[in-house]
Amino acid sequence: MTEHVKTEIADGVMTLTLQRPEKKNALTGAMYDTLSDALVRAGTDSSVRVVLFQGDGDSFTAGNDLADFASQARGESAVDSPAHHFIETISKATKPLVAAVQGNAVGVGTTMLLHCDLIYLADNARLITPFVNLALVPEAASSWLLPLRIGHAPAYAMFALGEPMEAATALACGLANAVVPQGELRKRAHDAAIALTRRPAGSLRLTKKLMRDQQRIAAQIAEEGQLFKERLKTPEAREAFAAFAERRPPDFSKLSA
Repeated sequence: MTEHVKTEIADGVMTLTLQRPEKKNALTGAMYDTLSDALVRAGTDSSVRVVLFQGDGDSFTAGNDLADFASQARGESAVDSPAHHFIETISKATKPLVAAVQGNAVGVGTTMLLHCDLIYLADNARLITPFVNLALVPEAASSWLLPLRIGHAPAYAMFALGEPMEAATALACGLANAVVPQGELRKRAHDAAIALTRRPAGSLRLTKKLMRDQQRIAAQIAEEGQLFKERLKTPEAREAFAAFAERRPPDFSKLSA
């Protein structure tokens, strides 16, 4: 295990387990780096045919550790973050990606799922994209991929209002393959991963390539990334993170757009 991410390879499946349950698996820079390195390894390691993401505890992930965003908003750390590197890496993955999601999947915890090929949700899963609440913009090409998947109206509500999407709704919208009781989640996802290891790898790689407009995804990630950097430097972002730290509602009323 490295920096709260456990990496296991068995029977052709690389399982990446987020292990920071006391912080709802909020992702630090070191955790992003570990995930990115594992995905790069999976892409070149012939013993890995499928990658499976899962998280310990009652949440899949609370998303980016907000302390990192807050320090960037205050100009105390670089904005070119390990999070962006992870987003670029997962978007370029050529092998099948499977996710097992329980509890809250916040921010990148939801947008990364748009780059996974099979997604299994526990019945208590909630997908949350609160970027606008933090005075930011969506990332991981989600501003294009999410409306493409579920339609403009529900995608806008998820982004602009920060409304959680419950597991049953995510299944009905086409964001997941199945909803199962939490106790069955890991077995269901692992069984699917094993099934994929028995399929011809070349056909899987080409099928994934045909189903994804990689050039369009890369362009969207680049545009979002630039706007994200700019937003982190705004008075709105500083107010959002200060309010979060002070446990009060933010007040954007006196700030210009």
